[in-house]
Amino acid sequence: MKIGFIGLGAIGTPMAHNLVAAGLDVTVWNRTADKCQPLVEAGARQAGSPADCAGCDVLITMLADDAALSALIDTHDLIGALGETTVHVNMATVSIECAKAMAERHAAAGKTYIAVSKAVEALDNGDIARIVLARPAVEAGENIGFLPGDVEAKMAPYLRPLYDALNDRLGAKRLKTYISDGTIEIAPIGYMRGRTLNNAFVVIDEAQNCTYGQLKMLVTRLGWNSTMILTGDPDQTDLLPEMSGLSEMSDRLRNVDDIACVQLRDKDIVRHPLVASMLTVL
Repeated sequence: MKIGFIGLGAIGTPMAHNLVAAGLDVTVWNRTADKCQPLVEAGARQAGSPADCAGCDVLITMLADDAALSALIDTHDLIGALGETTVHVNMATVSIECAKAMAERHAAAGKTYIAVSKAVEALDNGDIARIVLARPAVEAGENIGFLPGDVEAKMAPYLRPLYDALNDRLGAKRLKTYISDGTIEIAPIGYMRGRTLNNAFVVIDEAQNCTYGQLKMLVTRLGWNSTMILTGDPDQTDLLPEMSGLSEMSDRLRNVDDIACVQLRDKDIVRHPLVASMLTVL
């Protein structure tokens, strides 16, 4: 396992030494570069920049306070530099507000996968009792016709990205059990009207394919002890541009307390590097 370690103060230095002594592959970085030398002599590698640590399997940051962590993230675009599967572990004592803000920014870096991962995490921790998944049944430029089967079977092709993320986190057997007993619910958007979703983690994926009216209906379904995440790309709607309600909903809600609206950039793309290049000209 490769470990990136940033912050070699009075606590960070012995922590990093212990990781090196345990035989792990450790890359270190510190604002004062001289503090890296004892670790290098012990067997660690010295990074040229924080981004060199961010590509490791695990990134550990041990900084003084909220301001130091925020400065590191912003100055060096650390979240954008994280590897696709890198886990960032912040070991410093920061405020609840800072921790929440950092969680939101990390979550935005891989919208569908991370949204589903957070839902599974909340379920495993016992924070909620069920996961509700919804995605508009809008086809990307082609019609696949009427589908046979029950609601779950009809929605399955549209929800495949969510199933894939759930399968990665839960495994096929556990996923099948949760769907069977209702712990994970597949809910077509049209069936959400009139419901109150208590004690649930709700993921609305591909929200750019919802109208403003649909999104208003969806966000007002939120009940007690529940969390809702809407993901989508306003530039990739399969509706007529003026019909998509995601941008307007985001603009209206971004200043509401306890709601976070996060906009991703080209460097946040985790697919093939050519995708980011193509989007600059398409």
